[in-house]
Amino acid sequence: MENVIKVGGSLFPNHAIELIRQLNGTNSLVILGGGEFANLVRKYDEELNLSDETAHWTAIDCMDIVSKIVADKVDTAEIATTLKDAYDLMENGLTPILITSGILKEEDPFESSWEVTSDSIAAYVSHLLNAKLLIVTNVNGIYTQEPSVKGAKFIDMIDAKTLLTFDETSIDLMLPSLLLEFGTDCYIVNGKYPERVLSLIGDEGAFDFDYTEIKGE
Repeated sequence: MENVIKVGGSLFPNHAIELIRQLNGTNSLVILGGGEFANLVRKYDEELNLSDETAHWTAIDCMDIVSKIVADKVDTAEIATTLKDAYDLMENGLTPILITSGILKEEDPFESSWEVTSDSIAAYVSHLLNAKLLIVTNVNGIYTQEPSVKGAKFIDMIDAKTLLTFDETSIDLMLPSLLLEFGTDCYIVNGKYPERVLSLIGDEGAFDFDYTEIKGE
């Protein structure tokens, strides 16, 4: 397993489906974000003041829902519920889409918090697999502030320690801490352009597109 590709919920459904179709044969495991489903849980949490545990695990359930929908639409992908399942699917020429709820309930590596989303979960899985981590979203990477804000500047490389000082970015708040803990890097790239993701996976020299590399070492 060479790559863990976290596909953000912002790309669901069409961009996520197309990207995962093109990942076939790249030795990649996919983890999908909860997208609008998880945002709805967050909304109800704000209205009803859910317990941290209920909010956390229900948001993870949303990741499972999105994974099942996408897997239904990609002939070359199937659901895996364990890492062994994922390896078996890959050996059979399929792209595994990992449902992480079972692994997380068994290992329980995180506190229940909105600071932990699919980004951090993907980092944890990539650490278990010693695999390259790509966070695929609907923007080019990390900016000094929201990309829509006038004066926002793109950052092509940043260390995770510096990123800890940022209030909000296109990744979750826990990810930089995990990259430092694991001593690993990750890449943030725009999944609306599957060829960019494939280029980073293939590590094909210099790239003529924007992406952000986060250094964890």
